[in-house]
Amino acid sequence: MSSAGALKVQFLFDFGSPNAYLAARLIPDIERRTGTKFAYVPVLLGGIYKLTGNSSPADYLKGIRNKGEYMTLETERFIRRHGITTFKRNPFFPVNTLQLMRGAVAAEAEGVFWPYFEAVFHHMWEEPRKMDDPGVMREALASSGIDVDRIVARSQDATVKNRLMALTQDAVDRGAFGSPTFFVNGEMFFGKDQLRDVEEEIVAQQGAAEAGRRAS
Repeated sequence: MSSAGALKVQFLFDFGSPNAYLAARLIPDIERRTGTKFAYVPVLLGGIYKLTGNSSPADYLKGIRNKGEYMTLETERFIRRHGITTFKRNPFFPVNTLQLMRGAVAAEAEGVFWPYFEAVFHHMWEEPRKMDDPGVMREALASSGIDVDRIVARSQDATVKNRLMALTQDAVDRGAFGSPTFFVNGEMFFGKDQLRDVEEEIVAQQGAAEAGRRAS
């Protein structure tokens, strides 16, 4: 889950963001093309909003004519362009993701991050469930082979809670205001539509590093 060499590429995500889900579907191809692995960093989007004074589109688009419809159109274009066939809008959106994001930190500590990551996104944006309902969450994750009791128990540890808060604060301190956010070393990019720029920055920094090695 770390980038090769000195290049550090991070994907800051919250399961409640449909755009984070869509971005995650494209990252493996970028990793293959560039040979650079992304570090997946769980953050609490609600915490970021509180720390920055930002709010979700569901809130700030209220009463604004046409903009919401256009953002939906842009998302549909993105999905078609990249051939994403799995995405379904969650009828329970927005979903409180505090437990899910603590679970991501806990799953990482337990060595089961990837199965947990895929399972939660599956039940958020592929077969949508009301994942802030504890009973629904348990049933959904168990159906995907996740040891829910183990993850929930670990997520109650103070170290897990504090780590999620620290990752969220660090994201804001570095300039983040939403999800998905990407960092290529110190360069920040926001939104799924910036993935092309993320890839270009990775390639540019790889080229600069290679040129530096040759010159030394």
